[in-house]
Amino acid sequence: MKAMIIERYGKFPMRMTEIPTPKIGEHEVLAEIHAASINPIDFKIRDGKVKMLLKYKMPLILGNDFSGVVVKVGSKVTRFKIGDEIYARPRKDNIGTFAEYIAIHEDDIALKPKNLSFEEAASIPLVGLTSYQAFHDIIQLQKGQKILIHAGAGGVGTFAIQLAKLMGTTVATTASEVGAKLVESLGADEIINYKTEKFEEKLKNYDAVFDTLGGKNLEKSFEVIKDGGKIVSVSGLPNARFAQEYGSGFLKQMLFSLASSKLTALEKKHNVQYSFLFMKPSGEQLRTIANYIEGGKIKPVIDRVFPFEDAQKAMEYAELGRAKGKIIVKIR
Repeated sequence: MKAMIIERYGKFPMRMTEIPTPKIGEHEVLAEIHAASINPIDFKIRDGKVKMLLKYKMPLILGNDFSGVVVKVGSKVTRFKIGDEIYARPRKDNIGTFAEYIAIHEDDIALKPKNLSFEEAASIPLVGLTSYQAFHDIIQLQKGQKILIHAGAGGVGTFAIQLAKLMGTTVATTASEVGAKLVESLGADEIINYKTEKFEEKLKNYDAVFDTLGGKNLEKSFEVIKDGGKIVSVSGLPNARFAQEYGSGFLKQMLFSLASSKLTALEKKHNVQYSFLFMKPSGEQLRTIANYIEGGKIKPVIDRVFPFEDAQKAMEYAELGRAKGKIIVKIR
């Protein structure tokens, strides 16, 4: 099969090559990939920024979510059959969706929303699961609460705004003038122009913050949270709670040392719970998300679609940080 690979860590371009089609285990299906999406984790893996958490052998196929068709099923697969149209986020040790095929566990996949094309469906799994787990599992967002979602016009933000509104919350978001109309159309109640305004001066007494940027934006987010509120980040540093769940031995010690003393101090000062989110694949949650989409409650937002042979150009475009919504690689 054809696949886009990297052969070492660093900002080196992917290249197209031929590799064997993967074999499947008894609980896996072989999926013919029709489309995949670009996500920030692809850059982090490529650059070696997550080597302490995620170790991969080279050459490596990048790509962390997809849509496609089941073409083979393992002997113990019970929920899927050949011909099923699916979408999924593979497990962290089984990435590789910039390819023609992938072997994936049946627990990690779901039937794709019937009202979406393969390109639209491929835009959903990673951002959908990330937002769902942040809001349901960690923040436990409730109707009537207020949440700030950073970078609302981005891939995660466009989904997160819609999910938060579906849950009955008031949503503030940061965006540029170019992205303002988009986030308003998705339901954002208050829009802060990050180029001319300071969100920490305009917003107060928010119940939660969903951070996709890290750095100073994350630190300033503590200023808008009410006593007992929650902040979830996918771009900040891992904290002690994360280390206890995912770390062991030396790795745990390293994670503890990485947990920012500044963030810990801010937690105590503002009486806020900060959590680092490391999203987990879930076919069950994808089925719930598919129901939302088929019911017209959430829609995909796509900036641009690139052909498979231009996957490297898609990565380069994504790194510019100008995309409004998701960037898709059309495999077939």
